Amino acid sequence: MTWLLLALAGGLGATLRFVVDVAVVRAAAHTGTGRRTGIPLGTVTVNVLGSFLLGVLTGAVMHRVVDPGVVRVLGTGFCGGFTTFGTASLDAARLALDDRPGRALAAALANLVGGVVAALLGLALGGLLAAATDGLGG
Repeated sequence: MTWLLLALAGGLGATLRFVVDVAVVRAAAHTGTGRRTGIPLGTVTVNVLGSFLLGVLTGAVMHRVVDPGVVRVLGTGFCGGFTTFGTASLDAARLALDDRPGRALAAALANLVGGVVAALLGLALGGLLAAATDGLGG
């Protein structure tokens, strides 16, 4: 049963990644943000959001608020399908090949540093959820 849930969560994550990426790219094009930054904002957005969600899930498990099986399905499945390290790497490589090394570095750092910061914030939120649950007698 875990395999089926994992596959469904992964498919949902990948589908939502596409939806979020398209929405961010359209919004950036509409506002001109994408042209100003020169980095793939859709990819950065899904990776940072996915890192945050995985941090929240992991923090909740660490504090025994959520069963570890939830992280197996939602963390590995949904977050794994939602985030995309390969696309982030390819985006940065394409920028470098287009003779835009500064933007390539910015894209790589936005994904990496943004993801780590988001994961840390998510872990902190997971801890706060644990404290709130304990305070409610749960």
